[in-house]
Amino acid sequence: MSSSAPQHPRPADGHRLWSVDEHLADVLGAVRPLEPIELQLLDAQGCVLVEDVTVPVALPPFDNSSMDGYAVRTADVQGASEEFPAVLTVIGDVAAGSGELPTVGPGEAARIMTGAPLPPGAEAVVPVEWTDGGTGGGAAAGMTPASAAPEQAAGEVRVHRAAEARAHVRARGSDVQAGDLALAAGTVLGPPQIALLAAIGRGTVRVRPRPRVVVLSTGSELLQPGEPLTAGTIYDSNSFALAAAARDAGAIAYRVGAVADDADTLRSTIEDQLIRADLLVTTGGVSVGAYDVVKEALSSVGSSSPSGPSGSGDGDGDGGADPDVDATRIDFRKLAMQPGKPQGFGTIGPDHTPLLALPGNPVSSYVSFELFVRPAIRALMGLPESEVRRPSVRAVLKADKALGSPAGRRQFLRGKYDAETGTVSPVGGSGSHLIAALAHADSLMVVPEDVTSVEPGTELEVVLLG
Repeated sequence: MSSSAPQHPRPADGHRLWSVDEHLADVLGAVRPLEPIELQLLDAQGCVLVEDVTVPVALPPFDNSSMDGYAVRTADVQGASEEFPAVLTVIGDVAAGSGELPTVGPGEAARIMTGAPLPPGAEAVVPVEWTDGGTGGGAAAGMTPASAAPEQAAGEVRVHRAAEARAHVRARGSDVQAGDLALAAGTVLGPPQIALLAAIGRGTVRVRPRPRVVVLSTGSELLQPGEPLTAGTIYDSNSFALAAAARDAGAIAYRVGAVADDADTLRSTIEDQLIRADLLVTTGGVSVGAYDVVKEALSSVGSSSPSGPSGSGDGDGDGGADPDVDATRIDFRKLAMQPGKPQGFGTIGPDHTPLLALPGNPVSSYVSFELFVRPAIRALMGLPESEVRRPSVRAVLKADKALGSPAGRRQFLRGKYDAETGTVSPVGGSGSHLIAALAHADSLMVVPEDVTSVEPGTELEVVLLG
C-alpha cells in the first residue's frame, strides 16, 4: 500500500484531551504516499506525477496555418486592395494531415486549412475573408467544401489585402521546444495536463495512484435513501457525505453504507473491505454509549497483545481475532474540539491500512473529515505539505451578536465567507446535528481554545471549504 512501513499511532491516554494539532500530526505521521505505478493517460487523471516529463518533439512539430485561407508569397500580395486585388493561380488544396505538399511559386497560392502544414515557398496565410474565395465575386464568408466543389482547388483567387511575412502562421516549436520541461514531478494531472501529455506523444505516465477510500457508517437506525422510514429510523447521510468528500479530495471512494450495531458484523465487514482500501473511514459508534459498536469492535481486536496499550495493542491472534485484522492498533481518544470530540485512529490488517473512526453526528463527522481525513488522503496522494490542508484566511466576523465557545475547546462553526468584504457570517447554530446549515456553508470559522466569546468585528481564522 505505501512506500514504507507506517508508524503506529501513539497510544491514547483516556484521561486527557488531545489537541486538534496533536491528533492531525499523529494521523499524518502514520500515512505514507502510495507507491508509484504506470497508468494510461485517462486513468492518471487526478493523480500526482512522480517524475519530470520532458518534451521529445517540438509543438507544433511543423509550421502550420492558424486560419482557413490561402498560402501565399508576401511579394505577390504586396499592395493588394479591394479596388486592386492581387490575382493568383490556385494550385491545389493543403488540408490538415496532408503529406505531399505543393510548392507555391511566384503568382501562385494554395488553399490551406487551419492546422495544415505551410507548403514550401509560401511565407504567409491570407484568411479566406480577405479574398473572393475563388468565386470572382466580393469578399468570401468561407470556403466551399472540397467535396462539393473540387474544381475550386484550382483556378484563380483574388486577394484584397496584403499580408506580412509569417502572418497567420503558427511557428514550429512556438508552444514548446524539444527538451523543454513539460510537467514537473508533483503536478496533479487535470484535463490540460492530460492534453499536453497526449500532444507530446505520451501514452502512459508514472504517478502515485488516487487512494482508494472505503466509507462505512454504523447504526441500526440507519436506512438507505429511498426506503420508507419506520419508527425510530433515519436516513444514512454520513456515508454519502463522506464518500463525496473523499472524491472531492482526490480519492476513489467506495461507500459501503450502514452497518448494524453488531461488533462481529462490523469486524467482518471491515475485513471484507481491506482488499480494496488504502484508507478506511467509519462514522458513528466512537463515544461512550452502550451501542458504540466501532469502539467495541476495534478496541477488542488484538487486545491480548502484551506490547500494546490495553484495548489497542498489536494482536497476535491469541484472543480469537481474525488473522486479516489482528494487526490492528486503533486508539480512541477525546479531542479538545467542538464538534468532533470523540475520535479513533490507527492501522488495521496485515498491510497496516490506516483507519479513521469519526463521530456519528453529521456535522461532527463532516468537520472531522475536513480536519483529519482529507489531509490523510492528500498525503497518500503524495501532494506537498502546502496542498495537504484546506486553505485558510483571516476574516472579520459579521454577526448580530457575540458567538459563544466552550472554554478549552477549539470550536469550528459553519460560516459564509465574503471575499470582497473580507467578512464571514455564521450559518445556523452550533449543534452537531444541523446538517441543513452545513449545506449552505462554504467555510469553517475557527474559535481558539482560550476564547469563550467572539464579538462582531473580531478577526477570525476561516477555513475555506470550496
